[in-house]
This record gives sequence, C-alpha cells and structure tokens, in this order.
Amino acid sequence: MPIIELATHINAPIQQCFDLARSIDVHVASTRQTGETAIAGRTSGLIELGESVTWRARHLGKWQTLTSKITEFEYPNFFTDEMVEGAFKSFRHEHYFFPVKDQTLMKDIFMFESPHGFWGHVANAVFLKWYMTRLLEKRNKVIKEIAESPPAP
Repeated sequence: MPIIELATHINAPIQQCFDLARSIDVHVASTRQTGETAIAGRTSGLIELGESVTWRARHLGKWQTLTSKITEFEYPNFFTDEMVEGAFKSFRHEHYFFPVKDQTLMKDIFMFESPHGFWGHVANAVFLKWYMTRLLEKRNKVIKEIAESPPAP
C-alpha cells in the first residue's frame, strides 16, 4: 500500500488551517485543473464528522466520481477522510495540525490501495503515487496561500 507523507508550514493559526483543510470550497479551488466539483453530500462549507462528499473530476483523461466520509474528527488537531466509493480499492487521508508558536505545521498521511492486483501495483510504481503526491502538494499550496493572505478590507 503506497503511503504519501507531506508536511507544510503555514504562517497562520491552527484553527484557520484546520478549517481551510476541511473546506469543500477550498478543495474545489485547489483542484481547478481537474474540473473537480462536489456533486452530492456536503457540497460547500466545512465538512464535519460523519458527513460525506461525492466528487466528480477528470483524472488521467477520464471523468470519475469518488465519495469520501469524515470518519475521525478532533478539532483543531486531526481529522480523517476515507473513501466510501470510487476508483481506488481504498484510501485513507489523515490530516494532522500542530501549533508551532503562532504558526501551524500541517501534516498529511495519505494511504491508498489500487484495484486490479498486479496491474494496480505497476500503476502505483509507474505514475499513480507521483500523480497523487502532486495533487496533494497543490492542495496544500492553495491552503497555505489562502491562510497567509492578508484579510480583505
């Protein structure tokens, strides 16, 4: 099972980073390149424990839908979303937030299993882990940019 671990330092309070990371609207903004939209479940605002969202996006040249659910939630330190239905055999995305003085260390741990046995392992090795890492890095960059932007007048 591939595991992606990312750490992002953000010059903003932990509560703000936590809320940006669970914002459906921020997620949509961070995935513009895939045309991602929330089509069912929680479709805007801040997702909460027990809620799900269904996404539709174009990945690797194909339109796909994926539903994930918030299965663990401890404000403002940690939440987990897990795939309920979609292209993966499974995935689990853990989001951790650590206060560091007046800043936040945001840590992602993303674990996934590809379908199709041997061919899924080949896809992971050849491109899928790289592709998913880039998507998560883009998402974190958008969260950081929004969090560190001066407030609107």
